[in-house]
Amino acid sequence: MDSLLAAEGAREPLQLYGREAVKEELRRAIAEGETSSEALLEAARSALDRRFAPTLVRAINATGVLLHTNLGRAPLGAEARAAVAEAMRGYATLEYDVSSGERGRRQDHVRALARDVFGAPEAIAVNNNAAALLLALTALARGRRALVSRGELVAIGGSFKIPEILEASGARLAEVGTTNRTTIADYRKALSDGEVAALLLTVHPSNYEIRGFTARPDAAELAALAREARIPWLHDQGTGGVVPLDEFGVPGEPTVSDALAQGVDLVTFSGDKLLGGPQAGLVVGRADLVEVLAAHPVARAVRPDKLTLAALAATLSAWKRGTWRALPVYRAAARTLEELERRGARLAEAAAPASGVTAEVRPSEALFGGGTSPEKRFPSRALVLAHARESADGLAARFRRRPTPVVGRVEGGLFWLDLRAVEPEEDAEIAAAITDLR
Repeated sequence: MDSLLAAEGAREPLQLYGREAVKEELRRAIAEGETSSEALLEAARSALDRRFAPTLVRAINATGVLLHTNLGRAPLGAEARAAVAEAMRGYATLEYDVSSGERGRRQDHVRALARDVFGAPEAIAVNNNAAALLLALTALARGRRALVSRGELVAIGGSFKIPEILEASGARLAEVGTTNRTTIADYRKALSDGEVAALLLTVHPSNYEIRGFTARPDAAELAALAREARIPWLHDQGTGGVVPLDEFGVPGEPTVSDALAQGVDLVTFSGDKLLGGPQAGLVVGRADLVEVLAAHPVARAVRPDKLTLAALAATLSAWKRGTWRALPVYRAAARTLEELERRGARLAEAAAPASGVTAEVRPSEALFGGGTSPEKRFPSRALVLAHARESADGLAARFRRRPTPVVGRVEGGLFWLDLRAVEPEEDAEIAAAITDLR
C-alpha cells in the first residue's frame, strides 16, 4: 500500500480525494483481483471520480414542461442568481439592521415587496408551499375543525396530501359536500351542527380538473359565509400566479391577487412556480392573521435561509419593476414558433453527418406544468431523433448520461427534444450530443 501511495499515479487522486479515500478504493481494487500497480491505481481513480462526482448538476430541459418539478421547477433569473452569489460570498445582513446597528428581521427583506406585488396587507415567507399551509393551519386551527370540500382533498406531488397536512397541523378535517358537487348550503350545514369551526379551507385545483355534473360555491358566497361565521377563509392558491397566462395560450388561470380581491383572508402559494423564483412558500393577506403566523413556533422551523431570501427578493423586485418577462419561464413561454423552427432546423443539420441518425422538426405541445394549469397545453416545436441501431429509450439514456444531462421524452417510439424550455445558448450542447451519436 505504501508503494502504491508513493507512485506518481497516486499524486493527483491524493490531492483531490485525500489519503483515506484513496486507500479505501485501492483495497477494493485489490479485493476485486487487480494485480499490477497501474491497473490498481486506474481502478481506484475511476472509482473515486464516480464516488465524488456531484449528483446535483445543471440539466437541459427538453421535455416541453416549463416548470418541471423533477428538474427544479422555475430557473432563476439573472438578478436572482447574482443576488444569491452576493449573499453567499461571506456574511450577510440576514437579521441585522444596518441603520440602527441592532437585530433586524429576516422577513423584512421580502415583506414590503410581496405586499406591493400582490396588493396584500401583509406577507410572510417560508421554505415551501406545504410549509406555508402547515403553518397557517397549525397557527389558526390546531385542535379545531377546518372545513374542506371533498372535491378539494387533493394530492399534489408525491407526498403533499391535504388530509395529511391537516393531520400534521393538528387541525381536524371536516369534509363538506361531495367529490363533484359542493354548494354553499353544504358549508352552512357543516357550520350549523353545533361544533365550532376554525376556518374555511379551499384549494385551487392546480393539477386536476373535475368536469361534468359539478358544482362549487362562487367566491362571493364563501366570503360572505366566512364573515357571517366570523372565521377566516384560507385559500391554497398554490401556483403563485401574478399575471394571467392568456397571452401564452393558457387562459383562465387565476392569480393570487384575484383570490385576495374575492375576499380570501389568507392565500398560500409557491415561490418556484409561476412567480419564477426559488423554492419558497408565501402567505399573504390580513395583517392580523399573518402576525399570528409569524409569532407561532412553527414559523421558526420553516423559515427560509439567506440564499432563498436573496433570490426571492430579487424575483419579487423584477415583478415590482415590471421586468418579469425576462424571467426564464416567461422568456420560454413567449418564444415564437418561427424561432423554435429555425433553431430546430439548425440542430437537424447537425445530425446530418451522424451515421444512422435521422432528425426532423415536428409540432409539439408544451405546458407550464409543476402543478399549474392542468391539461392546458400550448404549441411548441421539437427536434425528433431516431437512430438506426439504437432505440428511443437508448437515445434518451445516452443524452441523460452526458456531463450536462439533456432530458427529453420518448413518444411514439421516437426521442423528442422539445425546444421551448431550452435556452438558445444550450443548442450547442444539444448539437454536440447529437454529433457524439456517430
